[in-house]
Amino acid sequence: MGITLHLLLHSDRDPIPDVPAVYFVMPTEENIDRICQDLRNQLYESYYLNFISAISRSKLEDIASAALAANAVSQVTKVYDQYLNFITLEDDMFILCHQNKELISYHAINRADIQDTDMEAIMDTIVDSLFCFFVTLGAVPIIRCPRGNAAEMVAVKLDKKLRENLRDARNSLFTGDNMAAGQFSFQRPLFVLADRNVDMALIHDVLDFHLNRVMMEEGAGAEPSPSGARPKKKNRKSYDLTAADKFWQKHKGSPFPEVAESVQEELDTYRAQEDEVKRLKSIMGLEGEDEGAISMLSDNTAKLTSAVSSLPELLEKKRLIDLHTNVATAVLDHIKVTRKLDVYFEYEEKLMSKSTLDKSLLDIISDPDAGTPEDKMRLFLIFYITGQQPPSESDLDQYKKALLDAGCDLSPLNYIKQWKAFTKMAATPANYGNSGVKPMGLFSRVMNTGSQFVMEGVKNLVLKQHSLCLYNYEVFKSLCLFQETDDYRYFDPKMLRGSERLVVFQAIVFVVGGGNYIEYQNLVEYAKSKQGKKVIYGCSELFNAAQFIKQVRPRPSASQPSWKGPSHSLPLTSDL
Repeated sequence: MGITLHLLLHSDRDPIPDVPAVYFVMPTEENIDRICQDLRNQLYESYYLNFISAISRSKLEDIASAALAANAVSQVTKVYDQYLNFITLEDDMFILCHQNKELISYHAINRADIQDTDMEAIMDTIVDSLFCFFVTLGAVPIIRCPRGNAAEMVAVKLDKKLRENLRDARNSLFTGDNMAAGQFSFQRPLFVLADRNVDMALIHDVLDFHLNRVMMEEGAGAEPSPSGARPKKKNRKSYDLTAADKFWQKHKGSPFPEVAESVQEELDTYRAQEDEVKRLKSIMGLEGEDEGAISMLSDNTAKLTSAVSSLPELLEKKRLIDLHTNVATAVLDHIKVTRKLDVYFEYEEKLMSKSTLDKSLLDIISDPDAGTPEDKMRLFLIFYITGQQPPSESDLDQYKKALLDAGCDLSPLNYIKQWKAFTKMAATPANYGNSGVKPMGLFSRVMNTGSQFVMEGVKNLVLKQHSLCLYNYEVFKSLCLFQETDDYRYFDPKMLRGSERLVVFQAIVFVVGGGNYIEYQNLVEYAKSKQGKKVIYGCSELFNAAQFIKQVRPRPSASQPSWKGPSHSLPLTSDL
């Protein structure tokens, strides 16, 4: 489109009367007012208005009135509803795009004092974003959801919104040209809604990872400052982990020991290529690193031309290796030094598989060098949730005292106690220990002594695959039936009924109340095991364990949960 200048809507902008302007905004009151102000001020030659979600008739009339008053009706060239109110993080993963993250958070949905009007507003916000997703996908889904929770409310509202759009065949977004990018009608996706009534890949858990960008402090674990000297300020550095990064795409779901080993292999490959270039230069008698020397080599030998032409690719590989080395080193620092996550990982494994514990929980909580207060509270919550019976009052008092001494905030425990009593559901080992645990082996080798990775203590972790998907294969098969069950409701906005079951080629799983990378990775692995099937994972927000614990702390109001929906996955687990 030849766009040469990007400006924020609410920034101070000078008039450019001979230039067209393309707006890409949410149709909020503030944004509409600013567009009307721009029309009155005659800032641009023409206006192309693109709204992220559908604009209401009343707001459209406000713009029309402002354009009429400013004698700028002919300048408003196009007005589009783009239906893009969501964020795609991966080809098979999306989250809802919302300006106020707190509006549809787990805490907002589950607070005890929530009013019906507030809940309606939350559900409408989620449904509007999901409607945008399916318009962009170009497909009308078959909807399944569990009964009696927020997911059911979303399903009912989404079904109604889709039906209303399909009823108007002339203006439907799912007919004619609007379906060109979508699927054939007989290959409609199955849309499974789940409720988050009670986790993430390690980078999201221990580092600041948001919208595919990881932020970390540079120089973690560096040499201490001399005595009496002012401590060195740690610089914040950011890395974008994109689809163009082949290493990230390949290993983003791999256990950390495998990632560390792969980084080392990439580093060894790079060094071998670098040594080959140096060897060729040495043969030609050109030891210098200047560009002139390299240019001379490329003029003299085809072999060196090939080597030199690969230098840009080699430099890019070096950049990516440095990136992943820094990220892996920062993660390792959290595992072994800052938080001792390997200890927590092994203990959580034993808790959830009901194995014999070689160390008491009180000892770990009382250890001042073992993790942060959030880690200790998280471990105790797993202990509390997975226990067949809650600890006695005397034992609970001991745990509370130890947690307080460790600097923990006990309010998340109070919430989980209320939640467990409210739902009357205690997680059993059947949800975890019998879920197809497969040992994946230990480290095949130890890193070289000179490597940046000091893996002692991490390499002895036995890596296991746990099927922690929201729904297992048998549940998925039952959800494909054209019928309601005692546990799951059925919605078909097209009102097509079959006699037996739907042949599902694509399933979309969406979690109301927040999701995590572990569920996403499990669904990715599930889809890989089913040839010809595709699974997309979505959630209202993406949070890690620390962020979840913050949400279950009481704010000004009480924190008793208000939904009775089933818990489909154990909370707060770490995945190395």
